[in-house]
Amino acid sequence: MAEIQFDNLAHSYIKAPDGADDWALKPLDQRWEDGGAHALLGPSGCGKSTLLNIISGLVAPTTGRVLFDDEDVTALRPEQRNIAQVFQFPVVYDTMTVHQNLAFPMRNRGVAETDVQRRVGEIADILGLTSDLNRRAAGLTADAKQKISLGRGLVRDDVNAMLFDEPLTVIDPHLKWKLRSNLKLLHQRFDFTMIYVTHDQTEALTFADNIVVMNEGRVAQVGTPAELFERPRHTFVGHFIGSPGMNIVPCGIDNGCAVIAGRRIAIANANAALHRGGRNMELGVRPEHIRFCDDGIPVTVKRVDDVGRSRIVEITLADVRLKVFVLGNDALPDANPRIAFDPAYTHLYQNGWLAGEDAAHD
Repeated sequence: MAEIQFDNLAHSYIKAPDGADDWALKPLDQRWEDGGAHALLGPSGCGKSTLLNIISGLVAPTTGRVLFDDEDVTALRPEQRNIAQVFQFPVVYDTMTVHQNLAFPMRNRGVAETDVQRRVGEIADILGLTSDLNRRAAGLTADAKQKISLGRGLVRDDVNAMLFDEPLTVIDPHLKWKLRSNLKLLHQRFDFTMIYVTHDQTEALTFADNIVVMNEGRVAQVGTPAELFERPRHTFVGHFIGSPGMNIVPCGIDNGCAVIAGRRIAIANANAALHRGGRNMELGVRPEHIRFCDDGIPVTVKRVDDVGRSRIVEITLADVRLKVFVLGNDALPDANPRIAFDPAYTHLYQNGWLAGEDAAHD
């Protein structure tokens, strides 16, 4: 396995890029630790697959370098980088059996047959392919074929990194959770450096220890699942992570507090707010961090959606709409509803960035 580093990396599919919009991947400096489970998370077109293909060598970056363990591999072909990549759709040899498909990457590299048999058995057991080892791949479902693709990437133990480009797209929904858990188990067991591309926050949050959230070719935040949820560095992260996402509403500033509809609201980054002014100020707070109480700010309840063990309550504070997360056993106020914000998780943003951490992005 290898530590992966990006040095002033950027890419454009336009021959002579001019403005910022011409860059599919904007300048990036990043270091990913050896043996980590990383995820690239973001909507379609945000640059995550471009970045993954630059790591693998399928795409040559317009500027910058890719380093594996401080070795510059930017000019190396994919086969010279010693990586394994699993794509969105299955890539298998239909005329081969499942066993032959799984064994092929190792036999192609001259691995001893005893090691081939042992490794194929381990991976097949974890992926639930043991009973199909002697079946030809041509007769299997798309789910099973994609498990073979996963297995062919995982069966090697000598790669620098294992790259997954939305590998569960064709997997039946009820199998996705199990396969994500299996990938996590494999990472913990074999200490692979894994990079997982997805637009699905659930996949990213359950698989990765370190998540890179991307939007419009730029990295919005890098962090653990808890960091992304509790302290989004950009309003996009707050909106994209969570269901429902973070409430993001325009606000004013008064002596270190946010102001919405004439009401002062305490915030976590109050010191940054003391030195703020100007336009594009927003308050961000997750529905989980607003509660109904007896002595809070008066609001109006507009709608209640029952989502099983909890309810999503839509309220208005003057003309400002917010969502509140209420656990199933908690009562809703019958009359004169009032709310309070948890100041530890209520933040001020300016121009989209968390106030106090936005200097590099202004």
